[in-house]
Amino acid sequence: VLTLIVGLGAQPLIADIIAGIFIIFENEYNVGEIVTINDFRGTVIEIGIRSTKLLDAAGNIKIINNSAIGDVINLSRELSLAVVDCDFPYDVPIELIENILNSNLNAIAKNIPAIKEGPYYKGVCMYKDSNVTIKLVAKCLEEERFQVERDIMREYRRLLRENDIDIAFPQVVINYPAEKDYVVTKKDKRIADKFTDAQKEMSQN
Repeated sequence: VLTLIVGLGAQPLIADIIAGIFIIFENEYNVGEIVTINDFRGTVIEIGIRSTKLLDAAGNIKIINNSAIGDVINLSRELSLAVVDCDFPYDVPIELIENILNSNLNAIAKNIPAIKEGPYYKGVCMYKDSNVTIKLVAKCLEEERFQVERDIMREYRRLLRENDIDIAFPQVVINYPAEKDYVVTKKDKRIADKFTDAQKEMSQN
């Protein structure tokens, strides 16, 4: 009976150890690589026989039992794609924006050394209330992806301002309506007061 109890209790531990051995021998990920495990994204800081530890961008450490590891995405083995949506107002011709990008994509790559390939212009991707949205992409290391996206947005904004173009924003136009003379007779007032009093009485309690 004691052996049976110990054996049943050790099953999860044995499953973790076996899974850890497979992870190490199959080289699914290594310490220092950025992975997504069970929808949690972080840098691998430790691969143990029983568990794997991930560190996310906020400094949180996630400890996952090896036997509980399901979906794994290794983000460090290949270059990652930095995707940026950029806006411009409807009154600016699309050809003008495309010519500006055509003349400056190489300069953007030079100003952002973290870009390994690109950036590339992929075309129009959305029509918004006040702007047209185009998509720019570039390849970089996963650990630099978010910063590259922010840097591309900064360079795009700078290009617009250099060409006297600004991103449109929602505006409210106020029109003062023409004044109207509404006529309310004493009879209308009595009927309205009677109606209001009746509604108050009916709605009590």
